[in-house]
Amino acid sequence: MENFRKFADRIVSVTPWWIALIAAVIFILFSATVLPDQSNKAALYSADVGSPDLSLFYSKEDLYQMAEQYGSDGRQAYVRARFTFDLAFPIIYGAFLLFSSTWSLKRLTRSNSPWRLLVYIPLLAVIFDFFENASAAIVIGRYPSPSDLLAFLTPFFTLIKWIFVASGFVLPIIYLVILILRRLRK
Repeated sequence: MENFRKFADRIVSVTPWWIALIAAVIFILFSATVLPDQSNKAALYSADVGSPDLSLFYSKEDLYQMAEQYGSDGRQAYVRARFTFDLAFPIIYGAFLLFSSTWSLKRLTRSNSPWRLLVYIPLLAVIFDFFENASAAIVIGRYPSPSDLLAFLTPFFTLIKWIFVASGFVLPIIYLVILILRRLRK
């Protein structure tokens, strides 16, 4: 645990403000330019069935149904997107969330504060996003051959990912509100 705390303290202490700014600009540009195109492509093969990446709750059976409904070309497009776009996007949003958190936590906390461990939330979001992407891609890519263990685990990876992603976006807002309130008190 001490190593986790030291790493969190180190990353909060050494990250300059301009890294957070660059990460924010990249995130905004990527979201404005690449994300809409990927959403349009995904809508073509997912139709009304949806996608595991955008779902909050689904089952193993739902995942197999998505794979069936996508058809052969849709399954290939889905797998290709997981190993291209969906490798880049978690890194981009993860960097944005991590560095916006470090910028805020540097101003809100002292060295060795346990609150600095919150920088792990964006990292966990990215890790579970990768777990979700890899397992969903394997299940959908292998369909109609069953991948029951991964089909069972994928919905859990998705849910945990969304918990960490949502927390990762909410926490910097909370940090910013606390910073503003502190400034107003002075």
